[in-house]
Amino acid sequence: MTEHVSPPPEITPRRWRPSLVWLVPATAAVIGLFLFFQLWASAGPEISITFQTASGLQAGKTEVKYKDVTIGLVKSIILSPDSQRVLVTVSLMKNAESLAKADTRFWVVRPRVGMGGISGIDTLLSGAYISLDTGKSDKTGSVFQGLESPPAVINGMPGRQFEVVADDLGSLDIGSAVYYRRVPVGRVSSYALRPDGKGVSLNVFIDAPYDRFVTPATRFWNASGLDLSLDSEGLQLKTQTMASVIAGGIAFANPPDAKAATPSPDLSVFTLADDQASAMAPQDGTPQILQLRFQQSLRGMKTGAPVEFSSVKLGKVTAIDLDYEPAGSRFISVVTIEVYPNRLGQVLEKLPKPEKDAQKQAAAFLRDMVQHGLRAQARTGNLLTGQLYISLDFIPNAVPVAYDISARPLRIPTLNGGFDHLQEQLATLIGKVSKMPIESIGNNLNATLGNLNQTLIQVNRQVLPQTTQTLSTMNQTLTTAQTLLAEDSPLLQTLAEFQRTLYSLRTLTGLLIRQPQAPLTGRSDDQKEQP
Repeated sequence: MTEHVSPPPEITPRRWRPSLVWLVPATAAVIGLFLFFQLWASAGPEISITFQTASGLQAGKTEVKYKDVTIGLVKSIILSPDSQRVLVTVSLMKNAESLAKADTRFWVVRPRVGMGGISGIDTLLSGAYISLDTGKSDKTGSVFQGLESPPAVINGMPGRQFEVVADDLGSLDIGSAVYYRRVPVGRVSSYALRPDGKGVSLNVFIDAPYDRFVTPATRFWNASGLDLSLDSEGLQLKTQTMASVIAGGIAFANPPDAKAATPSPDLSVFTLADDQASAMAPQDGTPQILQLRFQQSLRGMKTGAPVEFSSVKLGKVTAIDLDYEPAGSRFISVVTIEVYPNRLGQVLEKLPKPEKDAQKQAAAFLRDMVQHGLRAQARTGNLLTGQLYISLDFIPNAVPVAYDISARPLRIPTLNGGFDHLQEQLATLIGKVSKMPIESIGNNLNATLGNLNQTLIQVNRQVLPQTTQTLSTMNQTLTTAQTLLAEDSPLLQTLAEFQRTLYSLRTLTGLLIRQPQAPLTGRSDDQKEQP
């Protein structure tokens, strides 16, 4: 039996038709690629900034702003390899690539409260962000060291920067104000020790248009806090504004006699004076170093004490040392002073002009002044504090002394003064008093007082009673006389009769003078005397 084999079925291939479901992920992929390309095209360089702490910074949230425009974002925050600082990686936008120069400065803007005021208030709501100040370098940078506080001066600000040299920083700090006629016109931008370590260099920025007031003749002085001093010149209190008292500051001005000058160029160097008086004083010129040797205690003398000549502050004390003289087995106080001849003013024009060897000429001139009685004394300038100052003056009838014209530095003879001189006078007075016969004088005084006491007793017992009796008798006599002078007394009547008699006698005398024949012929009627 033969089996029937059916032919295999014919398979017809089926066509694939795309489904609309795939359209959504395809569109998303295209959009993602577009966004990725756009982000890649707009992405700028990545830079690294180191800070001491990451306070207020968050990766993926903290923005980088320049002039309040967002130009980047913090990508990551990690510790530095030495774990001493934090390393912040920032991704900048493409259009901000030119801002990352080698000298660009970065800092974190956060709320700050300082002596100069309050800043960063807007970050209380928006959070901290990184701000930058683009530099002027032609090179780009990728690694930067961030500032811990905002810079006092931003690049491009109108104005000029100057260098002010001071002995120490005092109460000044970055941001301390600079005043001109008590108006804030600038600020301290930075400070650093000088290369030799003998001072501090302060960079001050003066805003335009006030920077034109800074000329080569300008004087700067420290206007920080309260300038309270109690020294040999008395109690002095000086200050600028209340802001300078709290936060410190620098003031500057031009001398009144300064002529109009062109403004000083940028980065000019000036010296910072301690106060306004020393800053505005005339230029002292080259000082003359002199040495004084005192044989007395100089308690109350300090470095910087004034040196006066005829009430003119001619210099100051620069050093106080101790020396020993074997000849007299005594210690000597050695005082070194600086004297500025230019402070003599117009008198300097009448002095001999320096020639070739000015040092020898000055020594010869000083020798002549010593021969005429120039001496130095340490006098008390303030009884309350006991502080001393050096007085140079001519002493009448001064004892001549030998003067060494070759000594360096030159020396001026000294005299004891101040409390020591007063103590010597008191000791001399006490010595004279001790030589007086005080006991004998006391005995004589006691005897004299005894005699006087006996005399007073005799007066009280004898003279005073008799005087009282005499005064009583005189009182009775005066009473009797008063009675006799009463209006109805006989004495008054007698005096009236005597007055009438005198009047009649006067009438008779006048008649005889006019009519001598009246006793014989009688008186004429037409020549009667009118009473």
